[in-house]
Amino acid sequence: MLDALTVAVSVAALALAAWCGFAFSRDQPTKDWHFIGMAVVTFLALVQLVVGIVRLSSGEKAEEGATIFVAYLLGSLCAVPAAGFMSLTERSRWGSATVAASGVVLAVLEVRLFDIWTVG
Repeated sequence: MLDALTVAVSVAALALAAWCGFAFSRDQPTKDWHFIGMAVVTFLALVQLVVGIVRLSSGEKAEEGATIFVAYLLGSLCAVPAAGFMSLTERSRWGSATVAASGVVLAVLEVRLFDIWTVG
C-alpha cells in the first residue's frame, strides 16, 4: 500500500480523535466543524480504498490475502461515518466521545492494514 497515505489517514484520524476528545472534556456535543473534520477523514479513507483496490487489480498482492485486506479497507471507510451518525442521535458530550473513539479505532485499523499488506 502507500505508506504516506496510511500515515495521512492515521494522523488525520488521531487529530479528529483529539479534537472531539477536547470537545468531550469541555462537555460539548459534536458541532458542524467536527462533521467537516469527519468528512475529510472519510474522504482520505475512501481514497485509500480506491488506491488499495487499484493496486490489487494491477496484480499486487496483500500478504495475508485480498479478502481480508478489502474487508479492512471497507471497515476503515465505515468507522468514522458510523460514529458520526451515532453522534447525531446522542446530542451530548457522549456523541463527541463516540467520534473520538472512532478516530482511535481508525488509526488502529490503519496499522492493521499496513501489517496485512506488507511482507512480514
